[in-house]
Amino acid sequence: MSKNYTGYTSPLSQRYASKEMQYIFSQEKKFRTWRKLWIALAETEKELGLNITEDQIEELKRYADDVNYEVAEEREKVVRHDVMSHVYAYGVQCPKAKGIIHLGATSCYVGDNTDIILMTEALKLVRKKLLNVIAELAAFADRYKDLPTLAFTHFQPAQPTTVGKRATLWINELMLDLEDLNYVLSTMKLLGCKGTTGTQASFKELFEGNEEKIRLIDPMIAEKMGFDSCVPVSGQTYSRKVDTRVLNVLAGIAQSAHKFSNDIRLLQHLKEVEEPFEKTQIGSSAMAYKRNPMRCERMASLADYVMCDVMNPMIVASTQWFERTLDDSANKRISVPEGFLAVDGILQLYMNVVDGLVVYPKVIEKRLMAELPFMATENIMMDAVKAGGDRQELHEKIRELSMEAGRHVKAEGRDNDLLELIAADPAFNLNLSDLQKTMDPMRYVGRSPEQVTEYLAETVRPVLEQYKEELGAKAEISI
Repeated sequence: MSKNYTGYTSPLSQRYASKEMQYIFSQEKKFRTWRKLWIALAETEKELGLNITEDQIEELKRYADDVNYEVAEEREKVVRHDVMSHVYAYGVQCPKAKGIIHLGATSCYVGDNTDIILMTEALKLVRKKLLNVIAELAAFADRYKDLPTLAFTHFQPAQPTTVGKRATLWINELMLDLEDLNYVLSTMKLLGCKGTTGTQASFKELFEGNEEKIRLIDPMIAEKMGFDSCVPVSGQTYSRKVDTRVLNVLAGIAQSAHKFSNDIRLLQHLKEVEEPFEKTQIGSSAMAYKRNPMRCERMASLADYVMCDVMNPMIVASTQWFERTLDDSANKRISVPEGFLAVDGILQLYMNVVDGLVVYPKVIEKRLMAELPFMATENIMMDAVKAGGDRQELHEKIRELSMEAGRHVKAEGRDNDLLELIAADPAFNLNLSDLQKTMDPMRYVGRSPEQVTEYLAETVRPVLEQYKEELGAKAEISI
């Protein structure tokens, strides 16, 4: 059997998340990062004067990526401690450096710093995919900025907009998410090496009370690991509110994606816009003609999960005791990676859907034209006033005729005949030809095309230009 069919496997890795995101939260990435952190600590301690040799550092670097998993796993069965098992395994490979690995540190030195590093990398990958979705939507908005469509409030026909203008609403929410993501990224700080209760007591001993050297430990480690700084104060762990802030960003993206997926599903029901549908794709096991919006439904489903998942770090952060408890660990191992994997899957789907959106202008036009006479009544009334009519009298008449036309449509299944009813009423002094001239949809979309052009030029494209090296990604979905 090529697959494991006898045990649980997560759909996030089997069906939804990309290999890139899965690697960030893989065991290999975690344990290699632990070793990089141990090297950074040893280098820092050597540079600050502890008795650590260059040979020991070189030995640690030689095996930085060559993790002897079997040794660590066997050791963990004995000591029941994952960090100390990996310290032991690293020492087996590095006999010269064995005595200085993890010197002065606690488990959270590797555990918490690695969590921050992985979340930071994962946020950058999310940003890349978010930018590519924005770029795809921007191209779509520009392409359809002049295509009038019926707009809805309360899912009831309202003043027309354009297909492109509607797309800018989706973009705008993602731009808000991008702002939030960039802010949280800018605040990500390592824990550093602060000891059992965050007091750096072990380093006071190691450096014989040399405050100047102790104060340099965290900034030196941060620089070696590619960060600007470490948190200024902590208990044994970094504040679990950091996880909440990160998951809030992911939940925000999920909200935006869910809104988009809802709109596309409704538009697909109206047969105006459809998500991609492949030649051999089956929409229903019973109804062969169906084209279900499966991708958008999956986006919505994953988004529900992420929006619920954000409760996990909130509860964890609020129930930590004093300098730390361990009731965060099992939850964090699940909730944080799965939040990222799910959002990665959402953005993969979002890219895929926007890249293949199918627009049906004739259907859009037909629905719009069926409703446009109602929306043109203000203009018609103004034309009738110019032709000598009384505004108040005409307002009442057009209200009555609109109700009659609405009854014809809803109760009798007829086409909208409001223009014919107005033309037949001498109070308006307008013929059908005059009235039909008011039926140009572009007269009713306001500044929609201009708004699209301005929004893309002034707000969206400067951001895309800033991150142009991140653009050009395409997304394939697994199943």
